[in-house]
Amino acid sequence: MSSGLTGLVRWRRRIGQTAVAVALAATLAACGGSSSGPMFPGFGAAPSGPGLTTQAPSGEIIGNGSVRVALLVPSSAQGQAASIAPIFKNAARMAMNDFPNGDVQLLVKDTGGTAEGARAAAQQAVAEGAELIIGPVFAPAVNGAAAVARPAGVPIIAFSSDASVASRGVYLLSFLPKNDVRRIVSYSVARGKKSFAAIVPNNAYGGVAEAAFREYAGQYGARVLAIERYAGTEADIKEKAENIARLGGQIDAVFMPDGGAAVPIIARTLVTAGVNPQTVKFVGTGQWDSPAILSAPSLAGGWFAGPSKKDFPGFASRYAGQFGSPPPRTATLAYDATILSLGLVRSAGSRRFAEDVLTSSDGFLGIDGVFRLRNDGTNQRGLAIYEVKSGSATVVDPAPRSFAGF
Repeated sequence: MSSGLTGLVRWRRRIGQTAVAVALAATLAACGGSSSGPMFPGFGAAPSGPGLTTQAPSGEIIGNGSVRVALLVPSSAQGQAASIAPIFKNAARMAMNDFPNGDVQLLVKDTGGTAEGARAAAQQAVAEGAELIIGPVFAPAVNGAAAVARPAGVPIIAFSSDASVASRGVYLLSFLPKNDVRRIVSYSVARGKKSFAAIVPNNAYGGVAEAAFREYAGQYGARVLAIERYAGTEADIKEKAENIARLGGQIDAVFMPDGGAAVPIIARTLVTAGVNPQTVKFVGTGQWDSPAILSAPSLAGGWFAGPSKKDFPGFASRYAGQFGSPPPRTATLAYDATILSLGLVRSAGSRRFAEDVLTSSDGFLGIDGVFRLRNDGTNQRGLAIYEVKSGSATVVDPAPRSFAGF
């Protein structure tokens, strides 16, 4: 599609850096064709037509457009799980304000953070005419909402990082570990790293990261000499790192996808056991983007993959100015999903949330960089490569701005 960059520039001039997601959305929607039919053939068609009767919207509403979109958040969830709800609502409200004359009415529904609550929230949203559901946040809630939305032909753009809940028509906009692993393995191999060892946590995240690592090591032609799995104790972490160190000169990279306190312990143990980080590159995922890891001397020079940070400072500053406190990194997910819905409503007419529009191979450009939704419900993101340097993350390979050659 040749007009993508032209559309991007035009929208940046009109509404600035804040709503970059809509640029590619508006452009690619015009390339989506004009065929009609159900959004998800075999899954039921979305409710439409002049004879359709819907309930009046209830509860919290943002905006007064003619197209109804639901935002499902865990407002009444137990403990800290509820804390993300006001953040995502704020980010969605910010997106609505940033998009002039957007024809969307956002119906905010509480899931309680549970499958049952999400099912009830989705039922209410569908009954009130929602054509798209943004959220839920947690995996059980995604499954609950999907049980209602999928038969109704209403697509979901959710925020769980558990790829097992993704499916046709149930898309995840979250930061999925597989994208980080693909990027760091491909980059490392391209820079001459061919023989890997890996040390991963013995938990669900570690299992996902290990499976992706094996897949992409094979795809990009790297050898995997050893994989160690550790429990949560420092003694076990050190023992498994020492096992890796015994490989000596047989390896030129060590993959450690975890975050928090574990990675500095691994790196320190490897160096103490004789591994030279000048010749054996330590590599990881976006989990590394934390002060504890960036300030660890043994990790200096290590590489990790993560989303672009180019547009986040401006977003965070504006968010703090409007709502009184800085947002967490994940606030951009609700912002981008809302902007995407607004852009497609404006540009794609009655096909605004059709499957081929939402899953266009050209993708969309958001605060965190370029992304695209896949037919299986997962996503792909264009990620940057960062180097740990002097307590900060320095870009050594920028995130791509399109999926050309991806």
